[in-house]
Amino acid sequence: MTEVFQQLINGLALGAIYGLIALGYTMVYGVLRFINFAHGDVFMLGAFAGYFFAPAVNRFLPAQSYLGGALVLIASMAVCALIGMVIEFLAYRPLRNRPKLTVLITAIGVSLLIEYTCQHAAVFGAAPRKFPDLIPATTWHVGGLVIASTQVIVLVTTLSLLIALRFIVQKTKVGTAMRAVSFNEQAAVLMGVNLNRIISFTFGLGSALAAAGGILYAMNYSSIEPLMGVQTGLKAFVAAVVGGIGNLPGAALGGLILGIVETFAGGIPGLSNYRDGIAFAILILILLFRPSGLLGKPQIEKV
Repeated sequence: MTEVFQQLINGLALGAIYGLIALGYTMVYGVLRFINFAHGDVFMLGAFAGYFFAPAVNRFLPAQSYLGGALVLIASMAVCALIGMVIEFLAYRPLRNRPKLTVLITAIGVSLLIEYTCQHAAVFGAAPRKFPDLIPATTWHVGGLVIASTQVIVLVTTLSLLIALRFIVQKTKVGTAMRAVSFNEQAAVLMGVNLNRIISFTFGLGSALAAAGGILYAMNYSSIEPLMGVQTGLKAFVAAVVGGIGNLPGAALGGLILGIVETFAGGIPGLSNYRDGIAFAILILILLFRPSGLLGKPQIEKV
């Protein structure tokens, strides 16, 4: 039982990161009805932003301090929010009235552009880099369980960001406008909603959450490189579909489920080699038996 609970803790920490990234996918889909496949690369850029911000913050604050880690997180989220809005403005806004397939292909192109540009020696280079330690490395032993401070930070930060996101979406004017655009774009425009501003804000908010996921992931796994967002981004997309894409609580739930299942599979002899493939097996099962996801609702489209 100790091993089971240990794996559960590890899975929750990993699933919380998947959930944060999945929120960006589901927010963009909820408003625009398309998948931003460059979102995983924004996750990578968030990790690299933290890599470069950390030394600058350490000049003014003691190294490995919680305040310094919080400042690095906030600065990285702000940078990636801006990057997300720039991507939307340059790549997606001109194609807003084009077929969804055109936008989807463009999203894949933007993703490849970011990945291979960042691998250039003049940018980040292809070699992995060690992510700096942002907070004091502490472990607690509780009844045979080993709990790392980074895991606690992941869970607390994710929960805080989810509460903040829910407040923005449910209790603010911009959140009301986001829900209106998601429900009926044309009616929202007729009621005075600035469509460009709301869509740009949605991209910025989703990208900020991806950056937070990048920082938390790098804190737990230490190594970062330009292609780190490919597989992690795909798994977060699976999490969004499992929970019900377009549904914010569903994205968080899908991330937790995926993280727990993947972690337990990694600890079972014979399944550990298929750990990464299990996420996509879950995706196939969900699409076969519940296409709308666990918390999603079937939608009827008029032809």
